[in-house]
Amino acid sequence: MILRWLYSLLLLIVAPFFIYSLYKSKPNKPKFGKRWKEHFGFTPTLDNPSKYVVWFHTVSVGETIAATPLIRAYHHSHPEHTIVITTTTSTGAEQAAKLSNIAQHRYMPVDFSFAIKRFIRTIKPQKIFIMETELWPNTLAVAAQNNVEITILNARLSARSCLRYKKFQRIFNLLSQNIQQVLCQTKDDAERFLSLGLNDQKVKITGSLKFDINISSEVISAGLSLRKEIAKDRPVWIVASTHLGEDEIVLEAHKSLLKEIPKLVLIIVPRHPERFEQVYQLSQQQGFKSVRKTSKQPVNQDIQVFIGDTMGEMLMLIGAADICFMAGSLVGEKVGGHNLLEPAALAKPCLTGPSYYNFKQITEQLIAANGCTICNNSDEIYQAVKKLINDPNLQKQSGTAALSIVNENKGSLQKTLSYLL
Repeated sequence: MILRWLYSLLLLIVAPFFIYSLYKSKPNKPKFGKRWKEHFGFTPTLDNPSKYVVWFHTVSVGETIAATPLIRAYHHSHPEHTIVITTTTSTGAEQAAKLSNIAQHRYMPVDFSFAIKRFIRTIKPQKIFIMETELWPNTLAVAAQNNVEITILNARLSARSCLRYKKFQRIFNLLSQNIQQVLCQTKDDAERFLSLGLNDQKVKITGSLKFDINISSEVISAGLSLRKEIAKDRPVWIVASTHLGEDEIVLEAHKSLLKEIPKLVLIIVPRHPERFEQVYQLSQQQGFKSVRKTSKQPVNQDIQVFIGDTMGEMLMLIGAADICFMAGSLVGEKVGGHNLLEPAALAKPCLTGPSYYNFKQITEQLIAANGCTICNNSDEIYQAVKKLINDPNLQKQSGTAALSIVNENKGSLQKTLSYLL
């Protein structure tokens, strides 16, 4: 109890900074509007709730996309249950809105006991399913006090995080004592949770939900349409989810590539919406003929750089390319890479930088299958892209190898669903 009091006091101090960051106006970021009150537990009652309410917490866009097939499968198994999805961010809310026919969205309250109590009193959930390792002490404690069963989905625990928890074992014990199930992505994740003292009856290995990617024919068709619009029969490569400091490296590689492959088009997709305009201006300043997707300008066949400045359309953008470089991997230890499974599921040859510790197992599986190449710098990106563009057979073999890794590892959704039900 003392630990929770201390935590709540610390939260009170840092909450204004967190809330300011959350509400800060940014280009292309949806507004919270009058719904800001939900972050403090003033949650609207559910529309036509059933006697059994399940609550999925998915934080933001990535987690919501990963959880979507599971939420659909859960609804198919139990259409009589009311499903509530909470996200912290407005971009996550925008993604959750795509499930409005089967689930209702609410914003996740800040982790104050009073806000969580008010939320649970209004929603009255029987179970909460939390994507990945979003562990908030007051949320877990209040949920347990109200007999809400807690399951962590798609759980992962890096070696670094495990060591941190071991240094503050009492804090981890405070979190874990309220959890009924931890469904882990890998054996390594499970072993780390067990090393922290979690009961082995609570820990299960289900694989990663992210392998269970079902790409709709609509998305594939939209990717092909975009390809015709921006490139027709020109070669295209995409750099997905760039962070500050990576765009310059990528554009340098593209400049070298254009000298040998003049018709080549680069799609570049910044990770954060507030950087869309910045990356567009950088591309223009470096002399590239550039256009933003949202500009609604006709895409001339002399365009060299296409800025993907939308949210939730990454699959479509990757589908329009021949090769995908996954960013977040060129900025040292800051980010740790992003998920390569989306380009792999689209049978695209994958490239990434040397920092991919957040997706170590997935990346190493793709490397071993010759579906992914590590590029340490601009020159290595240039060499890898040139090699693949100039060798269509190699390009096809690499993309097929990447897809095979996705297909071999599918099944997490059904395993996860069996534990939830």
